Order: sequence, then structure tokens, then C-alpha cells
Amino acid sequence: MKKVLVIAGPTAVGKTALSIRLAQQFNGEVISGDSMQIYRGLNIGTAKITEEEKQGICHHLIDICDIGEQYSVADFQTQARQKIAEIYRRGKLPILVGGTGLYIQSLLYDYQLGAQKKDESIRQKYENFAQDKGTEALFALLQEKDPLAATKIHMNNQRKVIRALEVMETTGESITAPKKKPEKLYDSFMIGLSTERSVLYERINQRVEDMIQKGLLQEAEFVRRFPESQAAKGIGYKEFLPYFSGEQTLTEIKEQIKRNSRRYAKRQLTWFYNRMSFCWFDLLENPEAFTKIENEVCHWLEV
Repeated sequence: MKKVLVIAGPTAVGKTALSIRLAQQFNGEVISGDSMQIYRGLNIGTAKITEEEKQGICHHLIDICDIGEQYSVADFQTQARQKIAEIYRRGKLPILVGGTGLYIQSLLYDYQLGAQKKDESIRQKYENFAQDKGTEALFALLQEKDPLAATKIHMNNQRKVIRALEVMETTGESITAPKKKPEKLYDSFMIGLSTERSVLYERINQRVEDMIQKGLLQEAEFVRRFPESQAAKGIGYKEFLPYFSGEQTLTEIKEQIKRNSRRYAKRQLTWFYNRMSFCWFDLLENPEAFTKIENEVCHWLEV
């Protein structure tokens, strides 16, 4: 199994600085696991790494989409796996860095994303069938094509019956079949960064202040031109709508961004604690922990 070093944790906890140090130490290249840093032009609100901060380390999956483009977890999964293969061919270590837990999980494990994607044409076909032939005939079709689902879905629940038929036709599997536990695809060493809640929250508050000083308002004005985009729903951008409409002051907006960022950090930590197994370190309060991280990575790499 290919080795992938993973650095994850909430916003403003020091992931970027650690990734650069480890990339320099272990001949690595960084793959961003952040769902907002993919967008060109969104640098301030996403806390995107600068060219100076990269210190010559190659970074991937940053600035790969225009703001109006849609980008899914499945897109990330495919592209990040390609990048891992490319990095390996160059004889370097892939280092996955980010705070989007679903991105990290989908990459490391064999999740079949999009396997049950809805197909309008297939669903319409079964809706027309139900309208022409009736509910009983539709359910009889389900009994024929997916008898397992037919034992668990009521005949009168037409929406679920049609969905089951759609899934069977598109995937060849029953919608009610037990899901296999996803297999791990990489030999990953999982570094989780955290710190005292008060310390983290103060860093988040200061980061928001810095973003405002650097021009977050102007960046939000740009995002405002794309109201249907994923970016427009992101923290640091969506909060400005009441300001643009004259309903709230910039000070009020700033406090909302801080609050939402703190809440997001809390959700990130909860997700990482509950969904994946990390070796946790606090580099903000205990900088000497870097030596322990370095030793752990050396042992994992057998160097």
C-alpha cells in the first residue's frame, strides 16, 4: 500500500506550518484537502497558503476551479488519487492536509461515491410506468427486479419503490443490501492537530480580524456575483449578505464570522474524533511536540 501522510484538524490550528516542515524533512508534496481552497480568486477567506509560505514545496488541488464551477467529493477523490500516484512516481511522499473530513475519508477508503446518483430519465420512466399501469403493477415490477427491497418497502410508498428500481437499474445492487465496510486503500499516518479551546478560539478571532484587514470585504463582493455557487455558502462570505443589503454593520458581520468559524471548528473536531483515528498533538501550546511527530513519522516510514 502506498504511504500517505495526513495532517488534519480544525481551522487556525497550525496545519499549514506543520505540513511545510514535514514536507521539507521527508521530501514531500502537499495535496490540499480543503473544499474551499479549490477556487481561484478566493485567497483571503479560505486562508489559502501563499507562494512565500509554500517555501518551494509543491502543492496540489489549490486554485483548480472557477468560482461558478461545481466540485464534488467524488471529483476530489478521483483527482487526489491521481495526484498521489503522480507524487509516488516522482519518488516523493504525498502529504494530505486539510480540514474537510469527508474529503480525507473518501480518499483514504474505498467509498463508492456517486454509486446511487439519481438519474432523472430512469426515474421519469418509472413514474410514467406507475401513472400508466398503477401502483400495484409498479410494486410487482419491484418484486421482480429487487425482491429484497420489496420485502422492506410498502407498496403504497411510490417514491421509495421508484427509488429502489432506479438504484437497481443504475448499480445492479439492491438499495436495501447491507453496505460493505469500505476498505482502506493507503498506509496512512494520521496526524491530528488540536489545542485548548480558548487558545483555538482566540486564534480564530484574530484570523478573522486579519482577514478583514487584508480585504475580505472586497473578496466577498466578488463572491456575491455568484449567489448559486458553493463558495457563496461558505463561512466568511455568506455572512456579508446583510451588510450588502444595509441591514447590518461591518462590525456585526465580523462578529458573526468569528462565531460561525468557532462553531465550524468545533464541528470539525467532533467529526475527526468520531469518524477517524488520529494521533493527536498540540503544537500551539507544546511546540516541542514536533520532535515527537518527527520521530513517529520516521518510525512509520522506517527511515
